[in-house]
Amino acid sequence: MQLPQHATRPRWWTELPLIALIYGAYSAGRLIVRGDEARAVEHGLSILRLEKTLHLNAEHPLNRLFTHTPAVGIPADFLYASLHYLITPAILIWLFRRRPAQYRAARGWLMTSTMLGLIGFTFLPTCPPRLLPAVHGFTDTMAQYGSYGWWGGEASAPRGLGGMTNQFAAMPSLHVGWALWCGVMLWRFGGGKIARVAAVAYPLTITFVVMGTANHYLLDAVAGVAVMGVGLLLSKPLLRLAARVRARFTAAPSATGAPIVSPGCQTSQGEPFPGQRTSSDTPAEAVDVTASKAR
Repeated sequence: MQLPQHATRPRWWTELPLIALIYGAYSAGRLIVRGDEARAVEHGLSILRLEKTLHLNAEHPLNRLFTHTPAVGIPADFLYASLHYLITPAILIWLFRRRPAQYRAARGWLMTSTMLGLIGFTFLPTCPPRLLPAVHGFTDTMAQYGSYGWWGGEASAPRGLGGMTNQFAAMPSLHVGWALWCGVMLWRFGGGKIARVAAVAYPLTITFVVMGTANHYLLDAVAGVAVMGVGLLLSKPLLRLAARVRARFTAAPSATGAPIVSPGCQTSQGEPFPGQRTSSDTPAEAVDVTASKAR
């Protein structure tokens, strides 16, 4: 995954409002498009049936492990409820400070993919495994171990704020998508074995966590990876378009036809500045200029 470099260093006072705007639109969009519950449940069951047909049903054994083993389930709930909102911003800040040439492309890829995920939530509201009827065999570990953390029984939202989150935003899994983005950034720019181990371990851990906590299906995770791939392809032309727009509004005065010297100044051919001759001036011309000044 080759990310283009940019010569201009980004400025925090332009980046911060942009990121806040995109994340605000994403969060508001999730609330607006909550979707019909019956439709979301049917989509969830359809995914589950497809996985069973393809022998891909990894959610049930993982969920049983997390449910019956608190030493695994409780840390997994903490990871699900926190890392998504800590690691991604931390890597964005790290890129901004240490890799400014690659930051803008990396940020554009993340934002484009996030908006694509919102489109998925809009047109394919999906009930996560934990909200399916109990007959389907899933346990909501976030609710089971809720007394150990700050979250309530509704997703990873703090207690009392569950109504402010879209419970049916399961397809695609942006937990997995954002974790993949973090892994790519660590692999490409982290340097050293520890960074590369983390680059592989973090996305894989998040994938197991979202399934074991019954927040996502395996195909949600696959869709999250696919969304990041499409986002990478679309982000490049979008960044080029943004660069052209930015160049148009920040063009140098000389590019718009404005004079670069004050009125009344004249230059002869070959003079970059008024009164400055080039090395091509002949000795005779230099003598004429000196005599003229003496008079």
